Amino acid sequence: MANTLRGKTIAILATDGFEQVEMTEPKRAVEDAGATTRLLSLKTGEIQGMHHDKKGDTFKVDGRVADASIDEFDGLLLPGGVANPDALRMDKAAVDFVRDFANSGKPIGVICHGPWVMVEADVVRGRRMTSWPSVRTDLRNAGAEVVDAEVVTDRGIVSSRKPDDLPAFCRKIVEEFAEGNHAERRSAA
Repeated sequence: MANTLRGKTIAILATDGFEQVEMTEPKRAVEDAGATTRLLSLKTGEIQGMHHDKKGDTFKVDGRVADASIDEFDGLLLPGGVANPDALRMDKAAVDFVRDFANSGKPIGVICHGPWVMVEADVVRGRRMTSWPSVRTDLRNAGAEVVDAEVVTDRGIVSSRKPDDLPAFCRKIVEEFAEGNHAERRSAA
């Protein structure tokens, strides 16, 4: 497992108000598997993590999503929190990045409220997904098949409901990130 993701770079897209454990635990899992991670945000500097409704730590941003290309990355992680995906879905560069990533077939890990950005990018139609309960209607309205499960995988998109699901989510994103681009795998079959 330690070298499963060697040579891969994973983008983490977040802004102020992300649920800290939903970023730090998956980040640690993919790094432990050998990947390099880059924290992308709407701004440079630092962003504020949250422990539910209380401030957590701040994290140094590696780059702005507006300056990033999906070609630089092998996978994408979208943590939740309420304020984080709500702000991301209002930013054209963030939405375009997520849309381009999903359309490329590269794997995406998304948890809790994170699917809001994918809904805004119009990339959940026909996908089987899960999320925090309050996001499920938005997913359904955007054309997703919504299930209530610890972790759901559909053509490279790994989704989970909440921090309690992190052990299963982390295992599955490492597996999906290791498998690589799903569009390339389908065309090779």
